[in-house]
Amino acid sequence: MFRAIRNLTRLVRAGRVLARHDALFPLELRGEMPAALIMLLAAAKLRMPWEERAESGEEPAARLATALEALGPSYIKLGQFLATRPDIIGTDLARDLTRLQDRLPPFPMAQARETIEEELGQPIGAIFASLSEPIAAASIAQVHKARTLPDEAHPEGRDVAVKVLRPGIEASFARDLDSFHWAAELIDRAYPPARRLRPVEIVETLAESVKIEMDLRLEAAAMSEMAENVANDKGFRVPAVDWEHTARRVLTLEWIDGIPASDREALIAAGHDMKRLGTQLIQSFLTHALRDGFFHADMHQGNLFVDGKGTLVAVDFGIMGRLDETQRRMMAEILYGFVLRDYRRVAEIHFQAGYVPYTKSIDAFAQALRAVGEPIFGRPARDVSMGRLLAQLFQVTEQFDMKTRPELILLQKTMVVIEGVARHFDPDHNIWDSAEPVLKAWMMERLAPETRLEEAAAGAAQLGRLVGQLPTLIDRAERMGRFFSDSIDEQGLKLHPDSTDAIARAQKKGAWGPAILWAVAGAALALLILQLV
Repeated sequence: MFRAIRNLTRLVRAGRVLARHDALFPLELRGEMPAALIMLLAAAKLRMPWEERAESGEEPAARLATALEALGPSYIKLGQFLATRPDIIGTDLARDLTRLQDRLPPFPMAQARETIEEELGQPIGAIFASLSEPIAAASIAQVHKARTLPDEAHPEGRDVAVKVLRPGIEASFARDLDSFHWAAELIDRAYPPARRLRPVEIVETLAESVKIEMDLRLEAAAMSEMAENVANDKGFRVPAVDWEHTARRVLTLEWIDGIPASDREALIAAGHDMKRLGTQLIQSFLTHALRDGFFHADMHQGNLFVDGKGTLVAVDFGIMGRLDETQRRMMAEILYGFVLRDYRRVAEIHFQAGYVPYTKSIDAFAQALRAVGEPIFGRPARDVSMGRLLAQLFQVTEQFDMKTRPELILLQKTMVVIEGVARHFDPDHNIWDSAEPVLKAWMMERLAPETRLEEAAAGAAQLGRLVGQLPTLIDRAERMGRFFSDSIDEQGLKLHPDSTDAIARAQKKGAWGPAILWAVAGAALALLILQLV
């Protein structure tokens, strides 16, 4: 009861902020809503005499983004998370939520110093020679520039960036996430039409994502992993992590002297080749996704810099994406199939991966893919988006009972952002020309005889391990045989009297008797096998 009252109060307060920005769903839909939700919206719509409604000529989705910014860190993260899930909230709303500005006023230097000293276990003077005022502040953390103490490798010290979590941010998120979870449970119980959107699962996924962002050691680990992956790549790199000065609430990394990707005029003035930067960005991202199966899923302009050598440097690794081997192969063949306009092959890949049920017609699916792909050919390159092509593809696959793949949706949304940055560098950038060499090289590598031999060798090794386990498997089979031999007398299999009584009662009920008997026998056999294994 207390949890319900507490969360209802918080949600009404949030609803009032949304109402002031005219960002609530209209009450005209109340005929389709449960009574509790109608009352909540009505309470939120009420305006006190001292409250004023924010005047804005923005579109509804843009007003929602503005309202979420006013509600603070937890709601900003909720909006950013929903922006990666157009399958849940729709493409238009997801696109508008990408405008969310994750910028908040910095917290005081005294609190930042206290956190650093507490996490690193030393006074600031024993850690850094200097620590600047905040240079950037977001919903979860803020960043300072610092200089390390001199050492043998760096007699004059070195510049580093120090990321510090906001004080009390964990408790604040915990409270809001509890409210989100309570509301999701209420909607799931009281409003059946919303269950297809899996509200509880959405909140749980958001909670897992936030949990990772709250531990800066995990972000450091993501940076370290990607740094290893791209160590020999040209044109893209990751700042080095200073592990000695990194803890759960403090992350220290190499300071990047570069021009923000958002400052196009400064990049041009510095003599950077804007066409090359656009190509490098697209090819680097596809390489990370296909070759490594590990990609930066928040690589917008604010998280990219260009250093003096023209190398792209990414920061803020709080949101990462992963693809397994099957997903990578699928994405590569889908995109390359569209490049070649081989819609039959793209359809076959969907069926081979098990993404589309075999009960569906592969020819009909190929025809639907053609309806997606053909309109893009013959159009100017600047009007063609690979990310939006994938979005249309996923919409078509829903008609063929393909289940939502969150990891592919995240890849698609990231690709839209990457394309936007590439075209910010070069408005006439041809995404497909940049992507084709990476897709073709990856396909040739995967289809090369050497790769096939490696896969065959891996299969042979697995078979060898199975053969090596044959004596154990035979022994288990013998024990199973002895068990059944001991359990069977002249009348057949011996069962406990309680079991025979239960089966007899089930048989008296009619046609379900044999089915129940087989279910009981199957369950008993499954338990037996699990025990022996």
